Amino acid sequence: MENTGLQVLDYAIILLSILGTIYMGVYFSKRQKSSENYFAGSGRIPSWAIGMSIFATLISSVTFLAYPSAAYQSNWILLVQGLMVPLVLVLMIWVIVPLYRKVIGLSTYEYFEKRFGIFPRIYSSLAFVFMHFSKMGTVLYLVSLALSSMLQVDIFIVIGILGISIIILTYLGGIEAVIWMDVIQGFLLIGGGLFCLYILLFPAVGVGPAEVIGDAVSLEKIGFGPYDMDFSQLTFIVMALNGVFYAIQKYGTDQTIVQRYLTAKNDREAKTAAYMGVFLSVPVWTAFMLIGSLLFVFYQLPGNVLPDGMSVDEVFPYFIMTQLPAGVTGLVISAIAAAAISSLDSDMNCLAAVGVEDFYVRFNPGSTTQQRLWVGRLLVLLAGLASVLVATLYVLWEGEGVLGAVFSLYAIFSAGIVGIFLLALLSRSANNQGVTVGIIVCILFTTYAFLTSTPLSFGGDKELLLDLGSFNFPHHKYMLGVYSHLIVLIVGYVASRFFKSPTVPDNLTIHGYFKNRNNNLKKSS
Repeated sequence: MENTGLQVLDYAIILLSILGTIYMGVYFSKRQKSSENYFAGSGRIPSWAIGMSIFATLISSVTFLAYPSAAYQSNWILLVQGLMVPLVLVLMIWVIVPLYRKVIGLSTYEYFEKRFGIFPRIYSSLAFVFMHFSKMGTVLYLVSLALSSMLQVDIFIVIGILGISIIILTYLGGIEAVIWMDVIQGFLLIGGGLFCLYILLFPAVGVGPAEVIGDAVSLEKIGFGPYDMDFSQLTFIVMALNGVFYAIQKYGTDQTIVQRYLTAKNDREAKTAAYMGVFLSVPVWTAFMLIGSLLFVFYQLPGNVLPDGMSVDEVFPYFIMTQLPAGVTGLVISAIAAAAISSLDSDMNCLAAVGVEDFYVRFNPGSTTQQRLWVGRLLVLLAGLASVLVATLYVLWEGEGVLGAVFSLYAIFSAGIVGIFLLALLSRSANNQGVTVGIIVCILFTTYAFLTSTPLSFGGDKELLLDLGSFNFPHHKYMLGVYSHLIVLIVGYVASRFFKSPTVPDNLTIHGYFKNRNNNLKKSS
């Protein structure tokens, strides 16, 4: 089944998906009368919709394209990070969700200030802003690059249409529009992935799932190795350790997820949504890994030939354009665009929430809810336009260039957030001075490790900014995140012992949760 290109039906589906995004923003705009509703939805959103939104936020369009290419090229080792998420979150959701719903108004990082003081809050909120700002422009560029090639449309037009649609949706509709659009986009993503998977499981007459999966296993395209205890290479242990901290970072400290907890009607629904997001994401991540493995098998079959010189990243888009029937191709392309929208609209709304709550309200404590709403919308607009500008600069500079190097350097100043969170949650003796020492040591270590292990390009060839020879950081870059969190956790805890610790309110630590639970058990017995 070889197609020659997009049909009228495909273009109609893609156009409808873009118009639907804009309509969703307009539809929910009439409800946005206060900053509380704009950022938290006033508790009207059901748990299943919030769960779908968490799922859609986690599954970006880069994942849609990157996971198949990773499995096609190697195996499923990148999935190990995702598999750690449910293992960690099953143990933590029950305390994280009620904690945030009780102690913060809107910003995740308000918890850090209540627990330690102003510096950890500003550090972590700025880290969130830098990380997600750099991510937004990069995602918009990469997705637009793929869609431009598939649609045979100028990349600047794709960037403009996607960017404007996301800005309208988020600017007008607030978090309600974002969540309900994520629900639609989540179903699009699942539907598109399942259809691709179906075709790959039944690639030819007389060839079925058992044969193609067996071939994928024999070709070593399904597996999680290597299993060596080697921290310098991308191994199972490196991805597993990284995945533990990724899970805590995403569900415990990331505004895009924590803000979803606040939109639920009560603690029980917020927990349900969090679990739903987790247990939807893992099967979908697995499905896209399987797509990549089966793509490798598919193009080993007689008659299925890839064009000469095609890169690994181009294989899945080529399959979509040549092997799917009319209408389904448009559906899958819409799913790719939808995955980008669901990631970027969350980033825009949450960046604005952090900007309003952590910075504007601090300098304007007497501001009204309407004033905060106006500032929030302005920040959404600025974040959206900035992401379009960054994506455009990527195109003009033909790839990452200086932007990629600058955004990579942000990693130095965004490390150790999970360490701060774990200290706040688990230790009653950790204090502001100790955490500050931990953060400073973490920044120094991360600066050394990053600059001595990551080649950067500022217009020329990539090279290390600091080369210490045998004293360069020796381990894989994924371990840098693990070490940074552990440094804040351990150094912060030890350093806190040298300073007098104030009394910590029970509701700010896990100890308060157990105390309340024990009291409730005594009352009921």
